[in-house]
Amino acid sequence: MANHNAESNLVDISSGNQIRKVYSKKGRLKRVLCVVLSVVFLFCGSGMMYYYSVLNSLNYKSLDDDVGQPASNSGSEAPTDEKGYTVMDGDLLQDSKVLNIMLFGEDNHGKDDHGRSDTMIMLSIDNNHKKLKMTSFQRDTYVYIPGYGYNKINASYTFGGAKLAIQTIEANFGIDIDRYAVVDFSSFIEIINILGGIDIEVTADEIEYINYQMYKNKQADTRTTITDDPGIVHLNGQQALWYARNRGLTKGEDGNEIGLDGDDWDRTSRQRKLLETLFNEMKKADIGQIVSIVSSIGPLITTNLKKNEITTLVTHALSYLSYKVEQYYVPAEGLWYYYNDDPSVGSCIAISDMSAQRDQLAEFIYEEIFTQAKAKE
Repeated sequence: MANHNAESNLVDISSGNQIRKVYSKKGRLKRVLCVVLSVVFLFCGSGMMYYYSVLNSLNYKSLDDDVGQPASNSGSEAPTDEKGYTVMDGDLLQDSKVLNIMLFGEDNHGKDDHGRSDTMIMLSIDNNHKKLKMTSFQRDTYVYIPGYGYNKINASYTFGGAKLAIQTIEANFGIDIDRYAVVDFSSFIEIINILGGIDIEVTADEIEYINYQMYKNKQADTRTTITDDPGIVHLNGQQALWYARNRGLTKGEDGNEIGLDGDDWDRTSRQRKLLETLFNEMKKADIGQIVSIVSSIGPLITTNLKKNEITTLVTHALSYLSYKVEQYYVPAEGLWYYYNDDPSVGSCIAISDMSAQRDQLAEFIYEEIFTQAKAKE
């Protein structure tokens, strides 16, 4: 069995003796060592760690407040079938020094309890290897959604919000998720604008896409709101959102007048690049600037991080600013194919070998700790 620290109630599996631990809600709050940084760095800025009073502006929301299936032992509900979708029996991979946070970008116009999750990125804070790891989940990935059957992975968010989306990822991929944060599109735009925009490297096609979408959606009067040459370009909030949503354009589809190459892999790559750029920009801010930013954008974020978790982590904040950032995406190359045999779902991306995909994801998150544990099975 994994060792337990009596004082912190943290699950210690860093020795590699056992990386699989039965999922338990009890003690999860105390297991969070530095999880706040995933949201702080990418959405809020590390000033949140130093200015406790601004925490009152955050929208705290427990997973138990969400609509959806119960978030307990989700893996036991899922079947094993001939397509290779073998969902774990309730054991989730976890390490006390690796914290996983789901970051959701929500497209919600206020019509439903939950909008669509246009962005699903898991940020892993790896204290073993001093890394921040971003894993994108392609939104059209065909997975088992507990209580609903097979569908695209982003449908889990529509059906049951962050609670069911997390339950679905845990059940299919066997990785324990500690916390989450949600930012909707309008809040994302406002956050980027509060930050003063973002300087990011863009191509000629990306500039054309942003300009076209701004004009098509009547957010600009001309087709040339960005006149810069390709390279490092300053984007405002609305332009940054179109950059993050860019997966190309099919000419004639939805009235598009132009066509540009692209797919969902390109889009998730841009999303990770944008988050990494924001993270690097926060390194340049002083504490006064960060506190001012956090005071303004705190109300725009929904999270289940607790105030006491944040204040406990104050002394650790600065060290994580130097962590290396690495990226991964699911499904991985060579482990997927286009699937069109489910008429209720439509065209989607099926995983050809779920066991291999789970192993690849676990190795990316846990590195040699996972491979050593795997070798002992």
